[in-house]
Amino acid sequence: MAVGKYTLFLLLPLLLQFNYGESDLQLNYYSNSCPRAEEIIKAEVQKLYQTKYNTAISWIRNLFHDCVVKSCDASLLLDHAKGMESEKASSRSFGMRNFKHINTIKDAIEKECPMTVSCADIVALSARDGAAMLGGPHIEMKTGRRDSKESYAAEVDSSIPNHNDTISNVLSTFKAIGIDTEGTVALLGAHSVGRVHCINIVHRLYPTVDPTLDPHYVDYLKRRCPSPEPNPKAVQYVRNDLATPMVLDNMYYKNILNHRGLLIIDQELVSDPITYPFVTKMAADNEYFHEQFSRALLILSENNPLTGDQGEIRKDCRHVNK
Repeated sequence: MAVGKYTLFLLLPLLLQFNYGESDLQLNYYSNSCPRAEEIIKAEVQKLYQTKYNTAISWIRNLFHDCVVKSCDASLLLDHAKGMESEKASSRSFGMRNFKHINTIKDAIEKECPMTVSCADIVALSARDGAAMLGGPHIEMKTGRRDSKESYAAEVDSSIPNHNDTISNVLSTFKAIGIDTEGTVALLGAHSVGRVHCINIVHRLYPTVDPTLDPHYVDYLKRRCPSPEPNPKAVQYVRNDLATPMVLDNMYYKNILNHRGLLIIDQELVSDPITYPFVTKMAADNEYFHEQFSRALLILSENNPLTGDQGEIRKDCRHVNK
């Protein structure tokens, strides 16, 4: 028995190395190499929010789309290049915008510390700071991610759920990266801010109305989306939340309990007995929602990052280094 315990003691340090790729991320990773990195990123996020307030929402969505596909590695930001398709071209990326402003942040960092701070860390930290700009929680986030040298466009459709997916598929997607049901319900609370293009909701209105929708809400939706065949390039949007449209709060859960969720997945959170208890709890307690959102966003941000000598530090977030 003593030998067995001694063997386990010797193996423990080795076992701890296999920590889902997170062990090399750390708080204040740039404290020596670029001490003002997080300060600069936050200042740029604030500046962009003051002139283009919807950027804060984009930063949160960027983190999800980057990290759920393979790794938190800024592969999302890569443009088309010879022999490489961009993840941004996927139908799952429909409606995403403000990518050019990531390079605004990157340029500010490059002036201070050339070739030091990764685009992947900028994606993560801008999401953290964007959430705070929207009245969400402040999250202590680790850094030290490095940038991918390739795009994973072929994996986007199978990795990112769409708005018509069942709640079981969405739960499975998040579970695969270590986020439990409670955390998944909290992350979907990001739907508290932003807007949805009519093209993603008209199937709930035409030719027949989805009976799970509140009739008064339907009247509003039809005013915003009068055609069953909206132009995807037109500015035809509906706000996720009319009461507090630019606040990351628990109003989302109150809305879906009142049958005012825009997307099928929103309604499924209420109708599924596994997720319903968490919806009611978050609707009643904004602080609890923020706690669970913080916890889940941290797990998401640390999904399989490139660290150490993996990948590279891109000079331009849109292209791999030459």
